[in-house]
Amino acid sequence: MTTTHRRYDIDWLRVIAIGLLLIYHIAIGFQTWGVMIGFITSEKTWESLWIPMSMLNVWRIPLLFFVSGMGVYFALRRRNWKELLLERTGRILVPFLFGMFAIVPIHIYIWKSYYKMTAGYEYNPGHLWFLGNIFIYVLVLSPLFFYLKHHEDGKVAKGIKWLFGNPLGLIVTLIVFAAEAWLVNPGIYSLYATTWHGFFLGLPAFFFGFCFVLSGQPFLEMILKWRWAFVIAATALFVIRTVVFNQLAPNYLQSIESNFWIFSVFAFGYKYLNHGGKALPYLSQAAYPVYILHMVFLYLGSKYIFQLDLAAPVQFLMVLAVTGVGCFATYEVIRRVKFLRPLFGLKWKSS
Repeated sequence: MTTTHRRYDIDWLRVIAIGLLLIYHIAIGFQTWGVMIGFITSEKTWESLWIPMSMLNVWRIPLLFFVSGMGVYFALRRRNWKELLLERTGRILVPFLFGMFAIVPIHIYIWKSYYKMTAGYEYNPGHLWFLGNIFIYVLVLSPLFFYLKHHEDGKVAKGIKWLFGNPLGLIVTLIVFAAEAWLVNPGIYSLYATTWHGFFLGLPAFFFGFCFVLSGQPFLEMILKWRWAFVIAATALFVIRTVVFNQLAPNYLQSIESNFWIFSVFAFGYKYLNHGGKALPYLSQAAYPVYILHMVFLYLGSKYIFQLDLAAPVQFLMVLAVTGVGCFATYEVIRRVKFLRPLFGLKWKSS
């Protein structure tokens, strides 16, 4: 394959994206409308916190779809199609089903009990909807990915490498996502969970993520060259969305803004994060279980901390601490217990 060395920047971006997801979800608890989408909310609102979160919300989930597609590229280097499907079933489908029936019901119970609703067992994909989408994308796109793997010198693969070795490929990417936003026409662009918009946005993101890595060094050199242009364009579109449209910019504009942020993240990530370190192996392994678990500890922290007469920023930091400590402490147990590991997406560990 074109890329043979490990891309540490992709590992770092996955870790950072999960960290931002935690902060984003905690921030929802300080918005008056949070309860309407199933979050425990504080009486101490912090509306200004949503300004940076509103910048984040148009690209945080699409970024994870791109990164997931990149991960499949690297997985293909050492697996045939049977091995890939078996590995992705264990790593994605099993944690998805386990989480839907065993983890999500816990935080649904906490939410209902906090609002004094009838609380019983209720399974739901919840925040794990993302995993269900990813598994479908693997099933749908793996034949094409394997074709590209075995025909890297063929016309199709060479065409993809040429396309994404220059800005024309990014223009195509922008057009595809703008078309999705126009055709699906979601009521709110940033509502991805269990929506057709989230599904049809994730599919091309997953595909383009694969293509970005397939395109190798020419793609990386191109985005490095244009990185400041991406930042300027994304910032300008965010300002327009905020000032002119009061966050309700046309969906196609939000899709373009989203992609400029993502191009920026990939460019600066490759420039500054493509190196290992002592923390990365640990955080990279912990990221998946933390993602699966975080809503339970977020809701537990919110349930008790939001009842305290403390300023919103103090409550925010306390919920963040409870969520982080709870997730990592539980991860320390999970990684040591053989039968728990695969339920949280970790490799089966030999005794």
